[in-house]
Amino acid sequence: MALWRIRATVDDRPGYLSVLTASLALRGVNILTVQVHTTEAGAVDDFLVDAPDAVGEAELVAAVQRGRGRDCWVARSEARGLVDQPTRVLGLANRLIRDPDATGEMLRALLGADEVTWRAAPAVPHGGVGAASMLLTDPTGGAYVLRRRVPSFTPAEYARAQALVELAATVARREADRVTLVLPDGGEVAVRPSTADDLAGVVGLHEACSARSRQRRYLGGAAVPTPSRLRRLLEPRRGTTLVATTGCGAAADPVLAMANLLGEGDEAEVALLVRDDWQHRGLGSALLRRLLGHAGRSGYAAVVLHVQAENDPMLRTVRRLGRPTSIERDGALLTVTVPLAARAEGTGRPALPRQADATARRDRSG
Repeated sequence: MALWRIRATVDDRPGYLSVLTASLALRGVNILTVQVHTTEAGAVDDFLVDAPDAVGEAELVAAVQRGRGRDCWVARSEARGLVDQPTRVLGLANRLIRDPDATGEMLRALLGADEVTWRAAPAVPHGGVGAASMLLTDPTGGAYVLRRRVPSFTPAEYARAQALVELAATVARREADRVTLVLPDGGEVAVRPSTADDLAGVVGLHEACSARSRQRRYLGGAAVPTPSRLRRLLEPRRGTTLVATTGCGAAADPVLAMANLLGEGDEAEVALLVRDDWQHRGLGSALLRRLLGHAGRSGYAAVVLHVQAENDPMLRTVRRLGRPTSIERDGALLTVTVPLAARAEGTGRPALPRQADATARRDRSG
């Protein structure tokens, strides 16, 4: 017996697949796996079969044609083809997470492409697929071009490949957010995106902060948030959370600060919590700048901060950004909006954070 891959198009009508499989069965061909790719021309059926040694390529093609199949492609396969497609894709994704620079290699392995190249700029806005070529948009810029003489690419293969490219871009962005910051006083901290494993460290951060620091962060109270709420902050549905730690940045290292970027429509809300003994060292400013950079790369139009009018340290941090800023006041609460599309003209000095400081001074003076 020998393993073969067979790909053929059949009319997407009830019973037509059974006619094809019956034609193969008459020649002693055992179907091991089958995938169905829906296309405008019909259903493209991809088989892995075990055929008698006496059955060759020409006879397999003839069997497909007698079974109402067309555009038939047949090639010998190996035992590794027995791995089902979802398992294979997950394996490639796992390898890609460990090495996002291997995107081209993973695409070649996924689709058996003859050629994979990367272009600095996409040829079309949103990619596309043809019979012998495929264009995949790289979210980080540029595009991957894949070519395969046979068999023809299908829309389902395009969707899998584009998902793999987007996964690589996500991993690359996360790695870009993993840095060691050198603070103005010479101190060093590791900054990285948070995970669920950081829950214990973030709880410890909140417990080490004063009630005043927690109240400034959460506005409504000084209690330590529940574990369920902190888990949602560590892995937000939209946005990102950064943690600053001592040591090499492992989950077991003490957490010194947490910075949240939570997406809502075309804006994202930003909030910071820095351990009391690490405040006034430039850590909050560094984290805020990184969040703004992430928000800009993610396509948000602006970031919003809700700040108590008496919170001078946070207002100074916003002013140091050197960006045009608008402020709305509701009682003792200021809503600070930082547009991401353009910077202030002229001197480049922020237009409105100084108003916030003036407002804070008026509050203190009564």
